[in-house]
Amino acid sequence: MGRRGRRDAPGGPCGLLLVDKPQGPTSFDVVARVRRALQVRRVGHTGTLDPMATGLLPVLVGPATRLVPFLTEGDKAYEAVLRLGVGTDSLDAEGEVIARDDPAAVAAVDAAAFEAALASQRGALAQRAPIFSAIKVDGERLYAKARRGEQVEAPVRPVTVHRLELLEATPPDYRVAVRCSKGTYVRALARDVAAHLGLHAHLVALRRTEVGALRVQDAVPLDALEQDAAAARAALRPMIEALGHLPRVVADADAVRALGMGQRRAFPDAPPGRCVVVDGQGRLVAIVTADGATPALIERGFPAGSA
Repeated sequence: MGRRGRRDAPGGPCGLLLVDKPQGPTSFDVVARVRRALQVRRVGHTGTLDPMATGLLPVLVGPATRLVPFLTEGDKAYEAVLRLGVGTDSLDAEGEVIARDDPAAVAAVDAAAFEAALASQRGALAQRAPIFSAIKVDGERLYAKARRGEQVEAPVRPVTVHRLELLEATPPDYRVAVRCSKGTYVRALARDVAAHLGLHAHLVALRRTEVGALRVQDAVPLDALEQDAAAARAALRPMIEALGHLPRVVADADAVRALGMGQRRAFPDAPPGRCVVVDGQGRLVAIVTADGATPALIERGFPAGSA
């Protein structure tokens, strides 16, 4: 049978796998390696990490891949090292150098000036994406246009930076902590912090530490997953843990049965917006959009007993 006809075996691996991605592989490389380690076809990641970046990459396995759209919505946290005085076309260490600043101007940056630059990039922002990014313009990825040398303006998108704090300064390198909304480019933050100082910058290190309620401290190194298939399966977590960033509502037995048949029910005690519905045993029933006394919109239902 051809590849299109293959299916994962019933009762196969299912759940959330927290991978601590090393530097080098792409996010798609990680998915392929997890697929081989677990011998399962349905694997998806949430929230791309550039090859240079390390840290938390949530991977969903088997039927849990149905949750992928709901994990991309949460805030993310990072630790990053930006280097002042040198600009690259990709805004990170893998790009080509396109600008060098006067070393004296870089050395003149003091703590107060750097803090003011950080403050300029906190809160709600209109951020211009990097030219080397996966955003589509006229139906094509920006990085493809950039690699051909096309002159194209990257789009500006609304983002929110909740935290941007200096952790350590060893000029010209500055290690910062970032918490931001989805769609925020930390590379672009480095560019714009430097621009506030009249300088250039690029990232020399980036590590993702959180995705929604998930933490890198709970992740497993990729090579450890590959070395021991049994350990990889044991590292799978219940897929409901992927939804910890969403409010949770407990439904009674009648509501559980109704939702299982695709019948909408109201959850007036739930906060308005997207939330997770569980049964009395804490098992996943549905993801809905609650609206007070109005029957909630069912975004995704799950079989009885889903973890």
